[in-house]
Amino acid sequence: MADMIITYETLYEILMREKSGQEIQKIDKDFFNDIIKYIKDKKEILESQKSKDNTFALKEIERTTKQLESIYKILKELYEKRESKIINLALLDSRSKTNIDHSYFLPEESKFYESIKNNLNLYREGILSNIIQGRLPTFEEPKTIKRDFQDKILVRFINQVPKFVGSNGFAYGPFEEEDIANLPSDVAKLLIEKGRAEEI
Repeated sequence: MADMIITYETLYEILMREKSGQEIQKIDKDFFNDIIKYIKDKKEILESQKSKDNTFALKEIERTTKQLESIYKILKELYEKRESKIINLALLDSRSKTNIDHSYFLPEESKFYESIKNNLNLYREGILSNIIQGRLPTFEEPKTIKRDFQDKILVRFINQVPKFVGSNGFAYGPFEEEDIANLPSDVAKLLIEKGRAEEI
C-alpha cells in the first residue's frame, strides 16, 4: 500500500479488506497524515462550492457534504474494527504470553496495544495470581490510566468552537466547522444539546 493516494474508493477498499480478514491488515504508516490531508482537501472543495451562488453549486454542495459524512462513517468503522482486533490480540498475549507480531500496527496502535496488554497483565497478576496463592488481590493503579478513559461519542462540529476544558479537567479544541472528534459522552452531549455538534 506504499504511495497509495487516498480517495473515497481506496478508503472503502481498505475498510472492506479489514472487515473480511481475520488478521489486522497492513496500512501505510502515513495513513493518518494522508487521511487528514484528504479530508482537508474535501473541506476546501466544499468551501469553494459554498462561495458560488447557483443551482449547480447547491447540488455539488449536497454531494460533497454527503461524501464527507460517508468518509467519517468509514473511518469510524475502520477504527473500531482494528480496535477490536488489537484488543483481542492484547488479551491473547496476556493470557498465553504469545509474542504477537504487530508489524502491521500503526505507531499509535502499537502504543494502544502495549497499554492494554500491560493493564491486563497488571490485573491478572494482582487478582488471579494472588487469589491462587491464598492472598487478597493487591496491585497499584497504573499511572498511565487517566480519567479521560470513559465512554466516548464521535461528533462532527456544525459551528466553530473555541478551546475549552471539560468536566474531567482535560482541554479540548479549538474546533472548526466540519471537524470530527471522539469526545467523552458528557462533553459530546453538551455540545450536541447546544447545537454546536452532531453525533456521527
